[in-house]
Amino acid sequence: MSKLMRSVLAGLALFALACSSTPTLPQSGSPEVGADAEGPILILVSLDGFRWDFLERGETPTLARLAAEGVHARRLIPSFPSKTFPNHYTLVTGLRPAEHGLVANNIWDPATEKLFGLSNRVAVGTGAWYGGEPIWVTAERRGIRTAPLFWPGSEAEILGVRPSYHQPYDGDMTPEARVDLILKWLELPPPERPGFLTLYFEDVDDAAHTFGPEPSAELAGALGVVDRAMARLVEGLERRGLDDRVDLLVVSDHGMASTSPERVILLDDYIDLETANVVDWNPVLGLWPSKENLDRVYEALAGAHSHLTVVRREEIPDRFEFAGHERIPPIVGIADEGWSISSSSDVARCPRCFDGGTHGYDHRLESMGALLVARGPSFRRATKIGPIENFHLYNAMCIVLGLDPAPNSGDPARVWDLVTPREPNTGS
Repeated sequence: MSKLMRSVLAGLALFALACSSTPTLPQSGSPEVGADAEGPILILVSLDGFRWDFLERGETPTLARLAAEGVHARRLIPSFPSKTFPNHYTLVTGLRPAEHGLVANNIWDPATEKLFGLSNRVAVGTGAWYGGEPIWVTAERRGIRTAPLFWPGSEAEILGVRPSYHQPYDGDMTPEARVDLILKWLELPPPERPGFLTLYFEDVDDAAHTFGPEPSAELAGALGVVDRAMARLVEGLERRGLDDRVDLLVVSDHGMASTSPERVILLDDYIDLETANVVDWNPVLGLWPSKENLDRVYEALAGAHSHLTVVRREEIPDRFEFAGHERIPPIVGIADEGWSISSSSDVARCPRCFDGGTHGYDHRLESMGALLVARGPSFRRATKIGPIENFHLYNAMCIVLGLDPAPNSGDPARVWDLVTPREPNTGS
């Protein structure tokens, strides 16, 4: 949820403002520093909360043109839970949340007895929370400089590697400034220029959470903001003579479903919140009761509400592909589409907070479907494909960059409809 992301990480702006005007210096000792001037350049763009069908509303002409010229998927299927941090990290590792360990936006780690949350500055920047090998680590090891701007995980040192260019998330940095920083990095001389970059825009997610995913002036305004940012990026690439060299992969992390104050499950109607140890709330509930309270909490919630499915960790349905990681809570609750999970005090404090939209539900619901548009020399032209799961895109990015992929759950055969192959870049 980027609104939470924006508020809890606002303290990082003190660092980011300084970095936004001057690119971070390259790491010393990076292997094979200095990518070939003619090497591939891939920009991965996230439009947080941009549901797949928002493209059909006629409010994003730049994105519509990119979709017509390149590859456009009917929808991108997120991984469960359809939340921001888990799915952004899935996109760059090819691993589902239950495999890479970011199983929610707020996580309890029983091994270390530590809490990960978007407000936890130390946790967000600690590599131990991030399993798998993100693509910027693979690229840096092959001598391709990277610049993942505001991408979850990019602030941490993972497997001993940091991106050549990175900075903390700054929700106050305008879309125009973000695009201009990417273009500034691309103006660097070839030995210093990054070959893999990311952009992140939270505007659509913010508007859809507040006003809902149905057509509105506010949501239309947010769609216009991100479309103008994409136009600025495309025009900037053209002015620099890079439009025929740069591959653009535009995605979102999840979709959005409408919520209502009339569709709220009050958890404290059924359990004592003091003993339940609720780590994550809505619409996927994560509870870590003590061993002596676990059965009592489960029995009180199981079947308590007709729009809430409550299961033990080992009973999570296979269709969610959400099993096997120790950070998955012992008790998981999943609300039906359009329903929220909260408490009496929170509803009394802010009843309008539930009159908008949210995400996190069953990832295969159409309302949770995300955006996928790709255009550039490595992507096929004027091609429409059916729905595709987001963890497969990691292999597409490795093909574009000529990288041997790290172990992942994606199937390279699933992305041949998107890309044309390159030889692996082994750094030799």
